[in-house]
Amino acid sequence: MSQARALRIAIVAGTRTPFARAGTVFRHRSALDLAVHSVNGVFERFQIAPESVEALYFGIVVLNPRIPQFAREVCFGSRLPSTVRALTLVDNCITGLSAIHMLAGSLRAGRASFGIAGGAESMSNPAVLFNPRASRLFVGMAAAGSLRERLGIALRLRPRDFLPDAPAIAEPSTGLSMGQHCELMVKEWRISRGVQDEIALRSQQRAWAATEDGRLGHEIHALDGIERDPLIRPETTLARLAALPPVFDRSGAGTITAGSSSPLTDGAAAVVLATEGEAARRGFEPLAFIRDMEFAAIDPKDGLLMAPGVAVPRLLARNGLSLDDMDLVEMHEAFGGQVACNLEAWAQGWKEAAIGKVDPARLNALGGSIAVGHPFAATGVRIVVTLANQMKRQNARYGLISICGAGATAGAVILERS
Repeated sequence: MSQARALRIAIVAGTRTPFARAGTVFRHRSALDLAVHSVNGVFERFQIAPESVEALYFGIVVLNPRIPQFAREVCFGSRLPSTVRALTLVDNCITGLSAIHMLAGSLRAGRASFGIAGGAESMSNPAVLFNPRASRLFVGMAAAGSLRERLGIALRLRPRDFLPDAPAIAEPSTGLSMGQHCELMVKEWRISRGVQDEIALRSQQRAWAATEDGRLGHEIHALDGIERDPLIRPETTLARLAALPPVFDRSGAGTITAGSSSPLTDGAAAVVLATEGEAARRGFEPLAFIRDMEFAAIDPKDGLLMAPGVAVPRLLARNGLSLDDMDLVEMHEAFGGQVACNLEAWAQGWKEAAIGKVDPARLNALGGSIAVGHPFAATGVRIVVTLANQMKRQNARYGLISICGAGATAGAVILERS
């Protein structure tokens, strides 16, 4: 056993805001507001002393350029001491896992023994940009040394220069959105509309059941009087899903709808990690331990959201474990079609050897991102906290996490309890 494996990293506690559709109940909340609330939540709900935290790794994808060191501002806005080392991460949909990976590395290296990883997103409040020409003129006006010079630059502006570039969820390398890429994937893997809708329905049903019995509520730190994820739709049926029109391919061949896609979401999540010894010394019973993590990247032309087909088989092989050893599997639901494609890649073998099929009863037991929501940087942390809590409830030995990311990346994690 390696030294890194011998020094186990414990998941001590985690909280998150409710996740809400962008432009709705949290539209007045900035990403920083949401992040601060999630961090303060671990202090308020789990009797963790802020001064015990030695490091903060916090992610955000839709970054406000006025707050480039986002994590440091989380320190200042929350109950954390201003002396805490803070680092901001951006890694698309796997940002939360990357924050956890970075913190775990610091703990194993001895740079800290107790820390917080997290992520936040306010899709309601993205930074608004102007076209390059307008941006240069505005910058020139700000830097001008006299009123005459500023007026001269202003006269060069045209009405079109005042139209902002609308934020778009598109791949810079391809110009296609994640949904358009997923349409290409489901066609290649021959995933039917019915299979995608079934995944979406199961997500909604399980998330609602987990809300009603309090399992999801256990990880939520209420905000603005909201105690539940308002995105979940218990009234969903296959008939209603079947009636929705495709949104990314309207040619008649499209199969992905709003019902089988994760929505643009506001929210934040935070998780407390510690070395096993430090958790014991402080009297915390770990929810689970991080056994190992794996990250992968592929060419977008092979399928933008297909990198879990590489990351998960590699992770299991390195640890001498099989898919059947996993008591619970959490797979990020960017789209129902993306879930189905990667399940097929695992079953058939793709760029790595086949690892078998996942029993649907073990997959996303509390629902997934289609129902709960997907604040890009927060999703990885949310899934780790959800899985660790459920593993403790079931006394499960192993749990697997798989998250695809824009940029044709993926992250995978094995959690264990023993």
